[in-house]
Amino acid sequence: QVQLVESGGGLVQAGGSLRLSCAASGRTFRSYAMGWFRQAPSKEREFVSAISWNGVNTYYADSVKGRFTISRDNPKNTVYLQMNNLKPEETAVYYCAAEAKSYYSGVPYYTGAEYDSWGQGTQVTVSS
Repeated sequence: QVQLVESGGGLVQAGGSLRLSCAASGRTFRSYAMGWFRQAPSKEREFVSAISWNGVNTYYADSVKGRFTISRDNPKNTVYLQMNNLKPEETAVYYCAAEAKSYYSGVPYYTGAEYDSWGQGTQVTVSS
């Protein structure tokens, strides 16, 4: 497993942008697919985006396609989520997570249950 620490959350107006970062510890970071999930108050956790271990494959929830971009820097053990044109309904705690199951397929999982390691989350608040 890897230890994950998110940063970059904050308060932003609707239409604004934020870039979240997730720093991982451990030399095996490059073996993990990485995902971003979010959970709003009184709502279930939902998938936002994922990236394969080598950065070749990226996936997005339909609601964020065209506005969010996931990327990773393996030498820096960091994954990013650039969020543009944010909406108030996207106010949530954003979590990064890591999974190694998809290493050979190169297709990251969409479901949180497949992820082995989670960060503590970072709050994103979008004001209207």
